Amino acid sequence: MTGILAPTKQLTAADRCDRCGAQAYIRATLPAGGELLFCAHHGRQHVAVLRDKGADIQDESARLSDTSATAKDNER
Repeated sequence: MTGILAPTKQLTAADRCDRCGAQAYIRATLPAGGELLFCAHHGRQHVAVLRDKGADIQDESARLSDTSATAKDNER
């Protein structure tokens, strides 16, 4: 094992929050394996603790305010 993380795929409209089912914008990859997906709201609630516990965080919540990304998402 090299310690280098494999690139993660961009979250899509099909990825849903594990807490409420809304579109996921945050992925937490857990150190023991597995991942959790969160909407921006639930991600803000949980990301600090998950990061402290060693999770790798992929945060795409900036796409919510990026109008060009929103247009691309709507085309899918």
